[in-house]
Order: sequence, then C-alpha cells, then structure tokens
Amino acid sequence: MAEPEEEYKAEKIQVLGGLKAVRKRPGMYIGDTSTRGLHHLVYEAVDNSIDEAMAGFCTKIIVKIHKDGSVSISDNGRGIPVDTHPKFNMPAVQVVMTKLHAGGKFDSKVYKVAGGLHGVGISVANALSKELEVKIKRNKKIYFQKYRKGKPISELKNIGDTEKRGTTVRFKPDEEIFETVEFHFDILSKRLRELAFLNKGLEISIEDERTGKKHDFKYNGGIVSFVEFMNKNKTPLHKPIHFEKESDGTTVEVAMQYNESYQENIFSFANNINTHEGGTHLNGFKSALTRAFNKFAKSDVKLKGDDIREGLSAVVSVKISDPQFEGQTKTKLGNSAVKGIVASMVRDKLETYLEQNPKITNHVINKIVNAAKAREAAKKARELTRRKGALHRGSLPGKLADCQEKDASKSEIFIVEGDSAGGSAKQGRDRKTQAILPLRGKILNVEKARLNKIMENAEITAMITALGTGIGEEFNLEKLRYHKIVIMTDADVDGNHIACLLLTFFYRYMKSLIENGHVYIAQPPLYKIGKGRKAVYIYNENAKEKTVEKMGKKVSIQRYKGLGEMNPDQLWKTTMDPKSRVLKKVAIEDAVEADDIFTVLMGDKVAPRRKFIQDHAKEVQELDV
Repeated sequence: MAEPEEEYKAEKIQVLGGLKAVRKRPGMYIGDTSTRGLHHLVYEAVDNSIDEAMAGFCTKIIVKIHKDGSVSISDNGRGIPVDTHPKFNMPAVQVVMTKLHAGGKFDSKVYKVAGGLHGVGISVANALSKELEVKIKRNKKIYFQKYRKGKPISELKNIGDTEKRGTTVRFKPDEEIFETVEFHFDILSKRLRELAFLNKGLEISIEDERTGKKHDFKYNGGIVSFVEFMNKNKTPLHKPIHFEKESDGTTVEVAMQYNESYQENIFSFANNINTHEGGTHLNGFKSALTRAFNKFAKSDVKLKGDDIREGLSAVVSVKISDPQFEGQTKTKLGNSAVKGIVASMVRDKLETYLEQNPKITNHVINKIVNAAKAREAAKKARELTRRKGALHRGSLPGKLADCQEKDASKSEIFIVEGDSAGGSAKQGRDRKTQAILPLRGKILNVEKARLNKIMENAEITAMITALGTGIGEEFNLEKLRYHKIVIMTDADVDGNHIACLLLTFFYRYMKSLIENGHVYIAQPPLYKIGKGRKAVYIYNENAKEKTVEKMGKKVSIQRYKGLGEMNPDQLWKTTMDPKSRVLKKVAIEDAVEADDIFTVLMGDKVAPRRKFIQDHAKEVQELDV
C-alpha cells in the first residue's frame, strides 16, 4: 500500500555520496558524453516521475523539448519534499539536486520498487547542465530554485499558491561536457512509449517546440497493448496471452502473441529499464517456453528454442526491490533467483493455457515444427556451402576482391550493386584496406523467407562467406573480417530498393552488426556540375540549386543515374576516399519502430505499405522517376 503523502518528508531522503567527480568523469555516471549519455539525463528525471507513478501518486508526465535547447519534465506526483533535511540543514530538494545517490528510493517504505539505471538520480543531470530549474507544487505552495553546473545560484523560494501538486525540472545540458546537446524527439519518444506500456494507464506526453511534433501515450492494456502494437502490421495467430504473478516480493508479468512472420521479437524489462542484453528474467522465460511446447509437440524433429520463438512477439517485465545489473551497458539483469521465479510461473501458466486452447496450440506447434524442418534444411545448406567454398580459393567467394590488410579493425568491404560498378570500385579502391563484393541484381527479400530459402540464394551466401561471421545459431561477431561494411548502390529507385533488401537482411539475421556500428551506407553524388575546367560534385537537390546559382550561367549539369557512370578515379574521389567521402552509419534508435517499418515496407501486406507511402510522401527530397 502506498505511503500517505504527508509521510514523504525530508527525513526520508537518504544520501550515499557527493557530486565532485561527476563533471570530471561524466562517462562513469551516464555511460558516455555522446547522444546516448545526453538522453540519459532525461531518463533520470523521468525515472523520478515514474517512481511516483509506481508508488500510486502520479497519473501524468509531460516532457517538452524547448526551442532554446532545454528540456523539461513535469509530473503531478507528490512533489519533491521542501522541508529542511535534518542532517544537511538545507531543503530536501537541494539535497536531491546536489548530492549523488540522494533520494527516497533508497527507503523501501517510500518506494518498494524503483527505476533509475545507475541509481545516480537527477543530481547528475544537474551537475552536467549549464542551467537547471526546479519548480515544486506542494503543501498548496509553489517553490522554485535555480542551479548552474550543479550548484544552487538562488535560495529555494515560495513564489505563489496552488491547489495542484507535482514537480517540474527544466535543464539545459552543458556543451562543455557533451559532444552534442541536441535532443532527438524520436529517441525520447521511444523510451516514453515503452514506459507508458509498462505502466498501465499512466499518461505520458512528449512535445517538441522546435518542430511542433507531439505524441501522447496511454495504454490501459499495459504490456498486452505493447504486444498488439508490435504485431499491428503482422498477421497474429491468436489473441495475446497474458500472465502476471507475484512471488517473494518479485512481480512477473508476461504478454506474448505468435504471428505468421519468421522473426522473433522479445523485449525484456526490469523495473521499467529496457534490459537490451537480457539476463536472468529472459533466460527463465525462454527455458519455460521451450519446455512447455516440447511437452505438447509430437514431432520427429527435435524442437530448439529458436524454432519455438519464430514469429513470437513477447514482453517480459519484472519488478524487484534490489535489481542487480551487469553487462557492458549495465542493461543485463543478474539476479539469479529471478530465473527460477520467471521460469516456474511461465511454464505453469503457459502449460495450462496450451491445454485449455487445443486449436491455438496445434496451430502454433505446426508453425514451430515447420521452423525446425527449415532450420535443419538451412544447416545442410550451410554445410554444403562450406564444402563448396573449401574447393575454391580457400573459403572466400570468387567474386570477392579482398583487401591485403588482415586486421579487421583496419579493413572495410564495399557491397556494390552490379558488375559495372563493381569493376569501377575494384579499380578505384585502396587495395590495402578496401575489399569489393559486387552483387548481381536484387537479393532475396528475407522478410518473406525462412533461413533455408535464404541459404539457397547465391548472392546472400557469398556475402555471408565474405563477412566471415556465419549466420543463425553459428553467428559469431568476433569472426567479422571487416569492421566497416559499406552498402554502395545507385542513387535511384532500384539502388534504394537493393539497399533496403540488404538492410532487411542485416537487421533480421545479423542485427548485432548494426547494433555494434559496423554497417554504413555510401553517399554517391547525384550531380556533377561544371563550368570551364572547374567541376564540383553535388549530393542533394538543395545543394544543386545553390551551386548553379553561385556558378552562374553556362554551367553543365550531369545527373548520375548509376555508379557505373563514374570512372574509377571519380568513384574513389567522391564515394570511397576516407578523406573526402560521406558515409551514413546505420543505427537502431527504436527497435520496435524499426521492426514495424521493415514489416510494412518489405512484408506481405499492401494496405499498411500504401498508408506509409501516403503519410510520408511529403518528406521525399529526391525522387527518381
């Protein structure tokens, strides 16, 4: 039961450290000072509001990105206490803002379960901000205080009366600390949407005053709504299955639904934190799933976890009082007891469901058995590919023009559309560090095929062999032969389609290549504009108009339809030379959104694709017709 509002006072604020080292070594507290660390500041502030919601005191959170580059987070919770802290002889809000690891979440009577990835709190956001303002509505009063680089520059003041309650924190990150201080609406929106799914009925909104973009999130179905959202453009096989149970102070909630696709999509959370690297809760879920379905399946083929998770969308959420995080990014749950708790609950509930719903059970098991047969066929195809490869030039495909460098961190491979462009690229490249792999035509659309069909495609198998990592259950990132994989296609409709097919393949079957920053897209020029002996290369329509206007009359304009139109020197100079080229790194800011876009653009359903094109038609900058 939530503690009464009057019991949340200064004395409940516990302090575990100071702020001295935060500005000196920010990476220790927020991971890094890039875009990721910047947005982590917002998450810390939002986590305070979420904790109020989980304790039963907050129903609405509003996040705004302001035109001046600052961001504000407002909630209608109890408001941070403002009375004097007995130990520090200063307002409790000032303790929270200036002392590391200070807050009510360390007192289990105030918050039984709390988020906050590193537990560093809003004080770190304050320390790394050029300016921060806090406004508190509490005790029918409005209180205000301002800080600069973590230090208060004004006393806590009573600035008015109110019948409302809550906290608003507004801060502007310090450009002396961060590589960039520009907040991304989509990154913040993704996290807030997750939080709205994970906290049933909580209203969260985000608004970007720079662009006018706004999203409102409220999901009364909680994680069941999350699963439905993931499958909205897929074809589900049944209604979502939902379990929830509390055991030994740990709450486990699972929602799952199979669809007709060939990809698994499982998200795991611990105390609202997206555990990207999984952990004990996810392991417990997977083992229970495998055991439950193997109990009901009558098949000659042995079913593995990968088969059972094909076409599964699921959310696993646990709430525990003392989460232990580990892994590279501190997003892997390590509490050993949680595995058994999740596994026991899921197996028990799922077996009951499968027993009570025989039609759905048979339908899903048929899909799983087909997945297992396809996996066995894919395994044989891989073995055949390896045997064939071993007979010709080592194990590398004949069409690959490899580089001389053996150190993968210094090597890059250009996956090029067509033999003509491949020829120019081979002649123009730096042979020491750049490998070229030309592809003939369009590769298979892997969104519509299982792994066994994919392994029958010659272009894909050549690419897998060249990269060296293997695929599926054999995938090993450490065996990657090139740390830069550059997709280089024509700047036209066909070229863009081939790039989409390649990205779909990497996202669906080699996602960690993208997650670890190995995949890039080359940016060949659209135009060559010349006047006399002077020539410049132009990469977009806006620059073309400005360049023509600047160069004046009698200019020649050459529109490049394909890479093959450029001679080797031009291709090197414009697109491949590390000193002058432009590469776009492929990143996944929002995994749910990425999955949905690949489903819409590359999947079977026409209606969602038509709607997507209609919705985004005005955003097209360059159209090749």
